[in-house]
Amino acid sequence: MHLYALPIDEALARLNTTAEGLSEAEAARRLASFGVNEMEASAREPLWRGAARQVTHFFALILWLAAALAFVAEHYQPGQGMATLGAAILGVIVINGAFSFWQEYRAERALDALQRLLPHAVRVQRAGVVRLAPARELVPGDVVLLGAGDQVPADCRVLEAYAARVNTATVTGEALPMTVSAEPSTAAEALHARNLLLAGTALVAGEARAVVFATGMHSEFGRIAQLTQATSKGLSPLQQEITRLSRWVAALAVALGVTFFVIGQALGLPLWGNVLFAIGIIVANVPEGLLPTVTLALAMGAQRMARRRALIRHLPSVETLGSATVICTDKTGTLTENRLRAQRLHVDGNSVAVDEWTAPPDAPLLAIAAHCHALAADAAVDVAALDPLEAALIDFARERGGAPAVETLQVLPFDSERRRMAVLVRQGGERLLYAKGALEALLPLCSAVRQGDAIVPLTDAARAAVLAAEAQLAADGLRVIALASRPVAPDTAPVTAVGATPEQLERDLVLAGLVALHDPPRPEVPAAIARCRSAGIRTIMVTGDHPRTALVVARQIGLANSEHSTVVSGERLARLTDTELQLLLDGPEVLFARVSAEQKRRIVAALKRRGEIVAVTGDGVNDAPALREAHIGIAMGVAGTDVAKAAADMVLLDDNFATIVAAVEEGRGVFDNLRKFLTYILTSNIPEVVPYLAFALLRIPLPLTVIQILAVDLGTDMLPALALGAERPAAQVMQRPPRRASERLIDGALIARAYLFLGLLEAGAAMAAYFFVLHAGGWQYGQMLAPTDPLYRAATGACLAAIVLMQVANVWLCRSARGALFAGNGRPSPLLYWGIGFELLLLAAILYTPFGNALFGTAPLAMEVWWFMLPFPLAMLALEEARKAVLRWWSQVAG
Repeated sequence: MHLYALPIDEALARLNTTAEGLSEAEAARRLASFGVNEMEASAREPLWRGAARQVTHFFALILWLAAALAFVAEHYQPGQGMATLGAAILGVIVINGAFSFWQEYRAERALDALQRLLPHAVRVQRAGVVRLAPARELVPGDVVLLGAGDQVPADCRVLEAYAARVNTATVTGEALPMTVSAEPSTAAEALHARNLLLAGTALVAGEARAVVFATGMHSEFGRIAQLTQATSKGLSPLQQEITRLSRWVAALAVALGVTFFVIGQALGLPLWGNVLFAIGIIVANVPEGLLPTVTLALAMGAQRMARRRALIRHLPSVETLGSATVICTDKTGTLTENRLRAQRLHVDGNSVAVDEWTAPPDAPLLAIAAHCHALAADAAVDVAALDPLEAALIDFARERGGAPAVETLQVLPFDSERRRMAVLVRQGGERLLYAKGALEALLPLCSAVRQGDAIVPLTDAARAAVLAAEAQLAADGLRVIALASRPVAPDTAPVTAVGATPEQLERDLVLAGLVALHDPPRPEVPAAIARCRSAGIRTIMVTGDHPRTALVVARQIGLANSEHSTVVSGERLARLTDTELQLLLDGPEVLFARVSAEQKRRIVAALKRRGEIVAVTGDGVNDAPALREAHIGIAMGVAGTDVAKAAADMVLLDDNFATIVAAVEEGRGVFDNLRKFLTYILTSNIPEVVPYLAFALLRIPLPLTVIQILAVDLGTDMLPALALGAERPAAQVMQRPPRRASERLIDGALIARAYLFLGLLEAGAAMAAYFFVLHAGGWQYGQMLAPTDPLYRAATGACLAAIVLMQVANVWLCRSARGALFAGNGRPSPLLYWGIGFELLLLAAILYTPFGNALFGTAPLAMEVWWFMLPFPLAMLALEEARKAVLRWWSQVAG
């Protein structure tokens, strides 16, 4: 039997302690036995190992091989620029590794946040003496004293409680504070036992004395920490796709390099010329700028999300959110405003809206609302110290001017069995008892009811009418509180007197009325839910609140539209097998209420087994395992704990569900943008490979050097590619279903477009420009030119310039795979114009500055060369637009 089910003396006996606490010697012995009261961090990978992993993956190994071959070639044939090439490739490796390492270095530190949430010192009673002790030195059997505002340092069994209430939201997800009692509990589980205080929770009112029964990793708090540690997120869908893509591209590059090395040997090329040939093939087919460009594009997507109040902690989550098929969301604070407000009243026999009620500021109902709470003092009380219900009642009274100055004489605290509380006050020369609570608990104590300024007997008919009114308000999802009062004679004995009971004061009450409170949905949430539905995204409410409240809110926001909506409580969920849960999730409208940390994580795992891409919101310690389990965890930035934020991939700066939908839109745009710039950078692979094939097969001077290839991949292409990654999401992006899990960043259609159409057009233009310059300079077929020959330098410069000009046209074409050039793509990103400008300026520096000529092996081009090249990008624009028009026509015919 658990401690919460035992009487106090039996609980103390089981822990081998007393109400006076342990002796210092026994506490020291237990500390050595049980260990310190803190969270244990799991072993972390050393930084050096993480850094090494970023430069030893398959993609990086290919670049290491190319760099090594370049340095070997420089050793045997110096002066060919191979050392510069090797250094450039090493720079690419370092840049890629630095981006990836920084991303991992910023990964979550959930255990650090868990430790910060626990208090550093606590009042402990040992051998009858109370002193301040470090919280880490607490042991099972210690007696601790807690007051309002204190955080609970360990799992404790309550020995005494006075007007104590605890906020358990961080552990249980319960929105409202729970009353603390020292009596044995019949709760089904420890999380809901009113005589337990769990580590990580906090007292919001009253005082309590309790005995510690679990510390550190043995506490409920520690168990959640272990769940968080044990949950591995794995690679995001985008990371998996980039890994697959990198391996595919690298394997293709090596295969082509080896193949053409063999061909070169068969054709009788010199060994080191053939090595240069193979390196050129590898470098041309490995898009060196791919990983840094992907990282930068994700970073820009994260910046756009931040402007929409969503802070991304892990860059791959930018795209992951865009592919989400299910969002599991909290209710309080995310779908609702997390602020109870008085909405309706039942007074004078009628139910009216608060705004429609006309009553003087001295109405008894207002006085009761203003002063019947746990911290009753005067009208200046800080509502932030109260629970949301009492804060709402005080706000209601103050807005109507009903907060007269009173002197608090006694507080009869709320009790779970009595289900009510009362406050004895002195107002002027009169003593009054104010009471509030559940109607079924307060109504039997009432003998009269207020009707305007009159007090009339409470007849059976009047009782039935009040009960009917309460039932109707509750059916509307409102929380109903009954308020009552009575004058108290000056000679009435206080409850603290010997033999006195609360019932002596709480009798012959006059019912003042009912106040119905509501946590309203955020006004923008219904539209956001509708956008999710049109985008093919399923929204599932997973809350710690009452099932009836969850269902009412779900209907108000359009999440539950049918009479057959299924509301699953945590108690029912605990009885379901995994198969039954899978079948339950097939239902179109399923809500989960009163769920625990393990259950929320279990729901997420079940959805993942169904092949869903799952996003989960959370704000408490109890949400951390589910946030880690999900493909993307979303923490609340306002109400969320440090633990939830540390375990999450994204933090909502406004705790608003609508912000998630806006972030989904941005995430979908990111995937589209990745495909755009992949098309763009892969297109230039063909005009980079074809010159090497021509060099080997046609026995001509090499039209494009390796260092010039890097000038394209890491220079001229970078900013335009990044500009494509910064494009705004298309208007129709939220009108289509999430992308399929089998959908690839690079598919057959993209390869065919980039390699077999756009790439071949660019290759034709590059070779035409190369031969145009050679022919104009008097070159004859079969004549080999030295790398320092001005004609050769000008010809390779023309080949490079043609590729860059074709890429200028290509960046416009890649803004849409099928749409017309200037129709339906939205306004271009300003970065696009900057990228094109940078591209052309860099090309000019390569061709027309001494430094550029020396580094890249080029020479200035005459004006007639530019006039010769200009028609090629224009022809490319026309041909690609014609191809798109044919595709659109065919889609209409086939559709």
